[in-house]
This record gives sequence, structure tokens and C-alpha cells, in this order.
Amino acid sequence: MAELRLPAPPRRHLLSIADLERGDVERVLDTAQSLAASLEREVKKLPTLRGRTVVNLFYESSTRTLASFELAAKRLSADTMSLRSAGSSVDKGESLKDTALTLSAYEPDVIVVRHPSIGAPQLVARLTDAHVVNAGDGKHQHPTQALLDLYTMREALGRLEGLQVAVVGDVLHSRVARSLVQALGLVGAHSLLVGPPTLVPRGIDALGCEVSHDIAAIADADVVYVLRMQHERMGEAFVPSLREYTALYGIGPARVRDGQVVMHPGPMNRGVEIDPRVADSAAALVTDQVRSGLVVRMAVLYDVLTVAPVEARVHAEVA
Repeated sequence: MAELRLPAPPRRHLLSIADLERGDVERVLDTAQSLAASLEREVKKLPTLRGRTVVNLFYESSTRTLASFELAAKRLSADTMSLRSAGSSVDKGESLKDTALTLSAYEPDVIVVRHPSIGAPQLVARLTDAHVVNAGDGKHQHPTQALLDLYTMREALGRLEGLQVAVVGDVLHSRVARSLVQALGLVGAHSLLVGPPTLVPRGIDALGCEVSHDIAAIADADVVYVLRMQHERMGEAFVPSLREYTALYGIGPARVRDGQVVMHPGPMNRGVEIDPRVADSAAALVTDQVRSGLVVRMAVLYDVLTVAPVEARVHAEVA
């Protein structure tokens, strides 16, 4: 009898929240919670990914995301290499395709990609044999930010099911907002997008959220999630002035009721979308988000390298 040859299972990636199911999200969050306990020890390094190589390929500026991915890989004992576009062959005109092929020759296990163009991580995934994690592509997706935000909410409030989350500000240019709305929908939370009509794209309610242009709508929310005004992505005036935007949509003490928590993905424009008195208050979970970023990205690296995708599990069962 001829030997049954099954196709090789596909590589596991994290490119978009839309690719995940509720079980995937809960598995990553639970893994992050387990890993968080290891950070309380005197020796924080784990041997989990020893012998693996993680490459961070960043075409955009980053502090939190790059630092947390680097530290996450090191805490799991992986070898790491970080490549920024500035100072690399990108400055000489090298394409993303050629950079990806060059990195692929080193046989990395994971490539973490941040790029200003939508779809760049998907391109890298097609060109290499590495597992690819999207660390932000244009205005499209930022899945690990959404996962760390869910983790932060669950740790602070004890649940995700039924939470009311108001996302306020520059939705138009925000990959964070798109990923977060999709992630909240997966775990049974409700999201409301609030901002001026010029900064809330038409049809975004198709993602499963509500939309309001009245800042008073945040009053019933459990979480007020403040988005950064992304000046670098604005080629024209979307608001009459920053002062007017702050007056109408800025989150100050008078707009935060007792019991609400406030979040921001960073970096913050203090005095624009968020008042320093709120940013530095007990209600703010901004520092918690940074801490969550480390353990969640540890969990993501572990997940893409060790958890078999559905197709692979099917192949294993058939075999």
C-alpha cells in the first residue's frame, strides 16, 4: 500500500485579530497570566524558547512595542536581533521583499514586523518560513496591543464578558481601535467609538461597535480608552484646532466618573487627548498596559511557536 503523504501544516502567524477565535484569545491571556508569575521570581528568565531566534523588523518608531518584544524574547531565552529601517539597507532603497529574503537566509523562527504599509506582515509571511507577528501595519491592525489591552482589563476588572468600553478620539488613523473593537467582540464585551465625524470613518460600525459623536456617551462605560491624536498620519486638518478638540473630546477629570478606569496605548499627548491629572490618577491603567505588554508578548511568542494550528492538529489526528 502506498504511503499516505499529508501536506505540511501551515506556519502559525499572528497577523490580525480577525484571524482569531475566542478560544485563541483566552488561551493567550491565560498563558500570559501564567507567565506573569515567573516575573515575580528573583531569576526571571525561562528556558522555554532556548535555541529559537526572534527578529524584530521595525520600519516605524516604537518604544513600548519594540522594547517589550525584545525583552519578551530574552525572558524566554530566545536569541534576538532587532533591525530598524533607519541605518539599514532600507536607507539605500532596499525593498521590503529583499529585506525579508535576506533575513530569511538566517533562518529565524519568528519575525516581528512593524511597517507603515497595510499588508506588510502578510507579505513577509509569504516570503519566509518564519512565524510572523504583526506589530502594527499602517492603519490596519495591531493585534498584540489589543490582546494586552484585554489582559489589562481582565486583571483590573476581573472580567471581559459584558464590559462596556468607550474608545475615544482619532479612530480614523488608529490600527489600535480596529484591533481592539474586534477583540472586544470576540470576548463578549461591548464597544462604543466616540469622536468628531471627521475622525470616525463611515461604516466602521460593521466591525460590531456603536458610534457616537457626543462625548457624554462615555458616561456609562466601564473603560474609557483614549486614542492618541496621530499628527504624523494627518496630511490635512481634521479638526479646527487642537484646543477645540481638547475642549470637545479631551478626557479630563470632569469627564471621568467614579468607578471608571482609563486606558491609553501610548505615547500620550498630554494636554491634548488626555489631561495629565487623569493620566496620573489612580483610575489610569497606562502603566499596567506597559507591564501587560511584556507578558502578553511572551505569551504570543510562545503561542505561535508551540501551539499547532487547526490544520496541523487535524493532520496529527489523521496520522
